[in-house]
Amino acid sequence: MTSLSHILAACRSHPRLRRVLLGPRPDAVPALIAKACAAIGLLDVLAGVFARFRHSRMHTVAEVLPGALGPFAAALSLSTGLLLLLLAHGLRRRKRRAWRAAVVLLPAGAVSQFAYRHSAFGLLISLALLTLLIRHRGEFAALPDPRSRWRALSNFLLWGTASILIGLVIVSVHGRRTVGDPSLADRITHVLYGLFGFEGPVDYDGPTSWTVGFSLGALGLLTALTTIYFAFRPEHPAAHLTPQDEDRLRVLLDKHGRRDSLGHFALRRDKAVVFSPSGKAAVTYRVVSGVMLASGDPIGDVEAWPGAIERFMDEAKAHSWTPAVMGCSETGGEVWTRETGLDALELGDEAVVDVADFSLSGRAMRNVRQMVKRIERAGYETRVRRIRDLGQAELERIRHAADDWRGTDTERGFSMALGRIGDPDDGDCLIATAHKTDDQPGPYGDLKAILHFVPWGTDGVSLDLMRRDRSADPGMNELLIVAALEAAPRLGIARVSLNFAMFRSALARGEKIGAGPVLRAWRGLLVFLSRWFQIESLYKFNAKFRPRWEPRFVVYRTSSDLPRIGLAAMQAEGFIDLALPLPGFLRRRTAAPRACTHGTAERGLHTA
Repeated sequence: MTSLSHILAACRSHPRLRRVLLGPRPDAVPALIAKACAAIGLLDVLAGVFARFRHSRMHTVAEVLPGALGPFAAALSLSTGLLLLLLAHGLRRRKRRAWRAAVVLLPAGAVSQFAYRHSAFGLLISLALLTLLIRHRGEFAALPDPRSRWRALSNFLLWGTASILIGLVIVSVHGRRTVGDPSLADRITHVLYGLFGFEGPVDYDGPTSWTVGFSLGALGLLTALTTIYFAFRPEHPAAHLTPQDEDRLRVLLDKHGRRDSLGHFALRRDKAVVFSPSGKAAVTYRVVSGVMLASGDPIGDVEAWPGAIERFMDEAKAHSWTPAVMGCSETGGEVWTRETGLDALELGDEAVVDVADFSLSGRAMRNVRQMVKRIERAGYETRVRRIRDLGQAELERIRHAADDWRGTDTERGFSMALGRIGDPDDGDCLIATAHKTDDQPGPYGDLKAILHFVPWGTDGVSLDLMRRDRSADPGMNELLIVAALEAAPRLGIARVSLNFAMFRSALARGEKIGAGPVLRAWRGLLVFLSRWFQIESLYKFNAKFRPRWEPRFVVYRTSSDLPRIGLAAMQAEGFIDLALPLPGFLRRRTAAPRACTHGTAERGLHTA
């Protein structure tokens, strides 16, 4: 009994050991079926596209696969193969809709094959895979991704209309090779038949008929491919916090908000939330491209974190989403890995300045001190206040300035951003502003720069966004950070969290004497990437204020998930946008925000 308890404890503490001892992941069967479906689909595609393949030694195998109904139906073979390939993705994610589609498609292919080719072997292949699907039907229970049906419908309508119009052009441009004088109705009929891979009423001389047929078939396949992709792809739902959820989170933050500097960012209203059974802890998240992204540590009592994490994992499993956590602390990472068997990887470091230790004196602070003095001599002054102390007119002016100075069309920020300024419920937020009276004031008067901080417990703040007028002098952010740190004691603030520096330790160690070639090469790559992403610049900007560094981690299931998690995180943060816009009449109507959400949050995106 003692040995067994030791083994269980070891499994709980070491995720990799647990995976070795407990065997393969529970989705191994769906993955195997998905691979079989993809293999059959790939051979069908090869049989439909490459004529030599259909007449090679592999022909005796490929011709009896589902959808391969003979050389006269190459387009149908190609279509069926592509459908199976796309269904394989849904089957891999254990989607119930993908299972239903495969269960319908495989018998249809088997019946068609038996009717056309009288192939009992082809029938058995289809039925064998069908049997596996039915036998393991319990494995395919993942719920559909919200909004995917609407996106698929809109895609089908748009691409279907475009395919018909383009098809009419294709049918009509071969006038010299057209047999007879087909009417417009004949041409439309030919297009519709061609989109489904069948011959229409319009005839052509020579090989033109094949050219038109394959072109129309390609249009039909494009419509089918994109429609099925949008139907089964991981689509992010319109996550939002209800007023009741937000109130519950605020209660937890009032009691336990001091634990994590990112806790207040859980109040972003484009996130969803799951609570522990006791209601004493919660995890907020957003789903992006099938990745269920949590950020920071769970909110609430540490003892109740496992319950909230379990609810999070159950939700991910129910939808077959990939679970991931961005920017959790070391304590949070330990709990996540212990409770779920996930792995953790250090992502970077958060810069935290202890107000009691901050001073502009000394040689190390000379550059910051000189920059601040120069800007003050130029006529700039600073004001540091709580949001609740601002008048409505001034607050509205700050909101509009923050929007105008954003610099990008896309709102950025997710894990370390609140996404609003001046909400009535955010009265404890801190705002630092820079002002200068000009001979010709701009649209926002003497306002030149803005820093916005969110509460970190009762004695700390965490940097949310930095914005400045592009015509203002360089060094606005340094000026306002120093002003906030100097004003912190009278506001009861003992800790200030600044920007997050990704891969900070690699940059710091790589520039030291004695660094090995691998570390130097890694640092060189990061410096190269800093041309497009603010990696090195954020590290150097943070280092100016002599902070202490708190590591932050990404929690993930397997290494193969990391590229997908990285892409989803970049989408969530607003650096890339892969979504296609819905037509207006198909867009889901959403309720208005609880309060005004003008302004944005970009933690550390501007360092000049």
